[in-house]
Amino acid sequence: MADNKRTGLSALADAGNDGGDFSVIDAIGGPRGVIESMLPGVVFVVLFVATSNLNLTIAISAVLAVLQVIVRLIQRQSVMGAVSGLVAVGICLIWAWQTHEARNYYIFGFITNAGYAALLAVSLIARVPGLGLVVEFIRSLPTEHFKAWFHDWMDDKALKRAYMIVTGLWVGLFLLRLVVQVPLYLTNHVAALGVTRLLMGIPFWALAIWVSYLIIATPMHRHKVAAKKTQTEVAVDAESEANNAELEPSAIGKDDDAS
Repeated sequence: MADNKRTGLSALADAGNDGGDFSVIDAIGGPRGVIESMLPGVVFVVLFVATSNLNLTIAISAVLAVLQVIVRLIQRQSVMGAVSGLVAVGICLIWAWQTHEARNYYIFGFITNAGYAALLAVSLIARVPGLGLVVEFIRSLPTEHFKAWFHDWMDDKALKRAYMIVTGLWVGLFLLRLVVQVPLYLTNHVAALGVTRLLMGIPFWALAIWVSYLIIATPMHRHKVAAKKTQTEVAVDAESEANNAELEPSAIGKDDDAS
């Protein structure tokens, strides 16, 4: 059976729901998701350090990544996470194989971290928090009336401020990874780079998700309550207008009879 629990930033879209308990483990994919995410990196660094054979390390890592997808297919579980992980691992392995340098396995991670940091930093400068855009897009897909959707959360000062803070937090996370890991890459400390990459991967991701939840949960809850109140008032007004419209013809009919 497919797991319907939201993971990653999607989990933040449910922040502020009444009676909703936030689980960091569920948000990062559960125990299985954590293992599947970390296993290729662990296998790569351990095998390379133990054998110093890059081709063997790449071959076994590739087979492992493919097996993860196959197992999910056999068990009829969601394969999106496994497939995206397979693509990312595949890019890393191909890069290392073509350059014949184990350290280049980690270049793709540097590029993605730098790209995310740059995009989110630009969103902060534009005063349109990138994390807010992503979370709100997940929470309520703006298939129409984009302008109303945009102003709905951007005009909520408390919610926008929370999104600005967590966006800055994520920029800091991506930059910290680069500051720590790039020097290890440049000095060709593959083992230290691999271990650091693992420690600053899922654990940092989980911490960022948790802190983001703590920051946005309260303002999002208030925003959702206010939105629900507005919807109720609109529904009541619409019902009242409909009732009045039904009464008016009746009243006209009575006046005609009286005449």
